[in-house]
Amino acid sequence: MASTILLVEDDAAIASGLMYALEKEGYLPFHCKDVKTAFSAVNAKRFDLAILDMQLPDGYGTEVSDRLKNCGTPVIFLTIVDDENEIVHSFENGAADYITKPFRLRELLARVKRTLNAADGRERSQMMSLGNAVIDADSGKVYVDGTLIELTALEYRLLFIFAANKSILLTREQILEKIWDSSGHFVEDNTLTVYIKRVREKLGGAVNIQTVRGIGYRAD
Repeated sequence: MASTILLVEDDAAIASGLMYALEKEGYLPFHCKDVKTAFSAVNAKRFDLAILDMQLPDGYGTEVSDRLKNCGTPVIFLTIVDDENEIVHSFENGAADYITKPFRLRELLARVKRTLNAADGRERSQMMSLGNAVIDADSGKVYVDGTLIELTALEYRLLFIFAANKSILLTREQILEKIWDSSGHFVEDNTLTVYIKRVREKLGGAVNIQTVRGIGYRAD
């Protein structure tokens, strides 16, 4: 499966060239020009890698990288500042790599490939977030503000499905089908309503699970 890459760059010429090069390499890049649109993208999608310009019109690339920490997404920073202190600071903020402008395209693509390969081979928890809840997919545990939330296997599966489809409207039939695929046990439509209610109660206001009457549910 092609790797998804978040590119946050306000320079139209650089962004256009990078988007073309990444697509040609077989990646699935998604471009944002500022912090605000990057936040929306991070809330809606899961990315395998992020390439972030340090200086953006409405903030800094480090703000976006902070949002990506819970997802375990590696980050490559782009900057015009070739300063040792800034380089050290970016690595302290979780950067996987750092490259200064102007850069050679082939060098950046090599760094992208290396970072993705390192992420694939690294033994680390697959972290997902939904609202204020953090899901450790490797251990099957859910935390809210650092506190472990006790969920049954089916309740956990429901939350995982919502996290994997953040802000997407799912029909009741789609949810039931995914639960069936996971557990091998039949879940009735009325039973689904009960489990949704239990998940809401256990998570409190940490996750917003909206009921779309007559269709299904949307969570963010």
